[in-house]
Amino acid sequence: METRVGDDGQPPKSNRLSASVLEIFGQQQGHLFPWAPVCVGVGIGAYFLARAEPHWTSFLGLFVTLGLVWLAAARFGRHRACWTSVVLWALSLIVAGAAVASFRSHAVTAPVLGYRYYGPIEGRIVAIDKSASQKPRLTLDQIRLARMSPEKTPIRVRISLHGPDLGIPFAAGDVVMTTGHLGPPSGPVEPGGYDFQRSLWFQQLGALGYTRNPTLRSKPADPLDTGLSLRLYAARRTLAEAIKSRMGAQEGPFAAAIITGDRSDLDPTLLEALRASNLAHLLAISGLHMGLLTGAVFAIVRLGLALSQPLALRLPVRKIAACVALCAALAYLGVSGANVATQRAFIMVSVMLLAICVERPALTLRAVAIAALLILLLTPEALVTPGFQMSFAATTALVAVFAFLRDRALFLRLPKWVSGAASLLVSSFIAGAATAPFGAAHFNQFAQFGLIANLLSVPVMGFVVMPGALLAAALIPLGLESAGLWVMQQGLAWILYVAESVSGLDGSTRAIVAPGPWVLPLVSIGGLQLCVWQGAGRLFGLAPIGVALLLWMQAERPDVLISDSGRLVGVMQDGQRGLNKPKGDGFAAQVWLENDGDSAGQADAAQRSGYLANKLQFDLAKTSIVFDAANPEKIDIAALCAAHDLVVVPRLEQALPTGCKGWAAPHFRRDGAIAIYVTDHGLRYENSRSLQGDRLWVSHQKDRSQ
Repeated sequence: METRVGDDGQPPKSNRLSASVLEIFGQQQGHLFPWAPVCVGVGIGAYFLARAEPHWTSFLGLFVTLGLVWLAAARFGRHRACWTSVVLWALSLIVAGAAVASFRSHAVTAPVLGYRYYGPIEGRIVAIDKSASQKPRLTLDQIRLARMSPEKTPIRVRISLHGPDLGIPFAAGDVVMTTGHLGPPSGPVEPGGYDFQRSLWFQQLGALGYTRNPTLRSKPADPLDTGLSLRLYAARRTLAEAIKSRMGAQEGPFAAAIITGDRSDLDPTLLEALRASNLAHLLAISGLHMGLLTGAVFAIVRLGLALSQPLALRLPVRKIAACVALCAALAYLGVSGANVATQRAFIMVSVMLLAICVERPALTLRAVAIAALLILLLTPEALVTPGFQMSFAATTALVAVFAFLRDRALFLRLPKWVSGAASLLVSSFIAGAATAPFGAAHFNQFAQFGLIANLLSVPVMGFVVMPGALLAAALIPLGLESAGLWVMQQGLAWILYVAESVSGLDGSTRAIVAPGPWVLPLVSIGGLQLCVWQGAGRLFGLAPIGVALLLWMQAERPDVLISDSGRLVGVMQDGQRGLNKPKGDGFAAQVWLENDGDSAGQADAAQRSGYLANKLQFDLAKTSIVFDAANPEKIDIAALCAAHDLVVVPRLEQALPTGCKGWAAPHFRRDGAIAIYVTDHGLRYENSRSLQGDRLWVSHQKDRSQ
């Protein structure tokens, strides 16, 4: 086949451009597997973004269509078979991701309470923690509710104990009874916000509530009726209490959190200091802790065997050390409670240790991709959680950057002590930069001195705290575990000192406005392009990141927000949201202010507004709006509708008169939270239910009679 050339003897520009593009894509040969979890994640994300629940026949149709396209490509597209196959491979994984998410959503289907319940509640304790208000909170299964058939009874409920403390030490497996309030899980506190119903759906939590009455133990835990998971949970609780009793008031709960995952006794002010200094990740039993633990075990076992020349010459020392470290990781998984973050860390560490056993590179993008793929296939709902996003953002960035530095032998040219310090500095900076957008988007704050705090704390966690925990575990048979716990306490005391010092600096945190829905996807696409793509084409990843930052800077917040109860109203006043009351609907108020990038509390936001709690009126884009939460018997609804363009009467149980625009109690039960935006064409209205769509976790919570 002849190649056309131009007057200058060179191929035409169109041909040269085509050749350059093919060369760029040709560099991806052999490096496509890390994109597999990305494609699966795209499918899972598409499933969760859908406004209607896809039917299984739609997935069957997509798979059949893809199969036919595969056959057609193999028959008629041989000259482009390579890239046709790649495109079809990616599309197949996207469809598979959506199908896995759909299957998982249906697999966890469980009854959800569809109305407000007050009466007797009996169940077995499967978890004990504390609510945001620091009240004891019990998660129960084997539920029994008055006048409710078993097929309509939720599998699990969670109740906060606001009643008198009878001094009964509840334990996992105890059957307890009380009289309290239960209700269905609430939807997002604002349209487009975090979907709590979806999160609790995958936990099979069908009702939430509280009690102000005594909670009594009707039956102690029965070992014959307690499964392995419950026995492990009880053992973890016992271990946590033992740790807390042998350490300081602040260090003990910290140690219990990083060993057993029990955060129930953490001081809220201490937790806030850790967040403000960007050290809260040390509490999560994730890749850092699992990596430090297994790394320490691997190094100790390998060094111990290497000290014996006969053993070192006859045995595969590295493989034995990797196997022992894997056993240690499995034990830590059980002791820590095996939550989603710990499972993710265990899978990643296991992939790397098994790679050592089969003599493959341990820390590669392929290993990270295997871990991500396994997690997404087993728990696709993890994709939308902050833990998954931040963990894999940090890991992917660290692996990619250190592979780049290793290939260029940059650290090998430095003295050993300088190389170690430089590695610590680079790893802290890269991990912080990779997780910063996700942390700021989910938690609405940015720790401006987080790099300093991590440089001062992470080495102590790795060289003092985790070795101390290993020493304590090794000395338990001799009854000398106090020595290891003392070492841990010194390291944790230093970390807490750093957290309190850094969080106390002026400007330690900066409030961040919540981003729009496309910001984090664009950041993820750009970051993956920078880390996973091969060759100079990876620099194109800077474009979507730049677009994401521009969109974030122009993030639009609602001019008016009304909670799903209808009792809390927030109105933008000169760039700050004013609230109508200092108490009540506190969680919604906190989330609204945080999403606004406002560090004020609910009481301050109510004081600066000047509004009355139960009645206010204001104008918005020439629209007169009135809010009246008084007793509906005292409301002249006809007069309100005649005098105002929009009426908000959250206690009115009847429908609004014909021609009257606004919301009453039935509207809030049906639509959830309301947002109002001022546009060039007037007012735009959104409600949380319409943005959620007709999904499983929503359709199961429609009002129904008892």
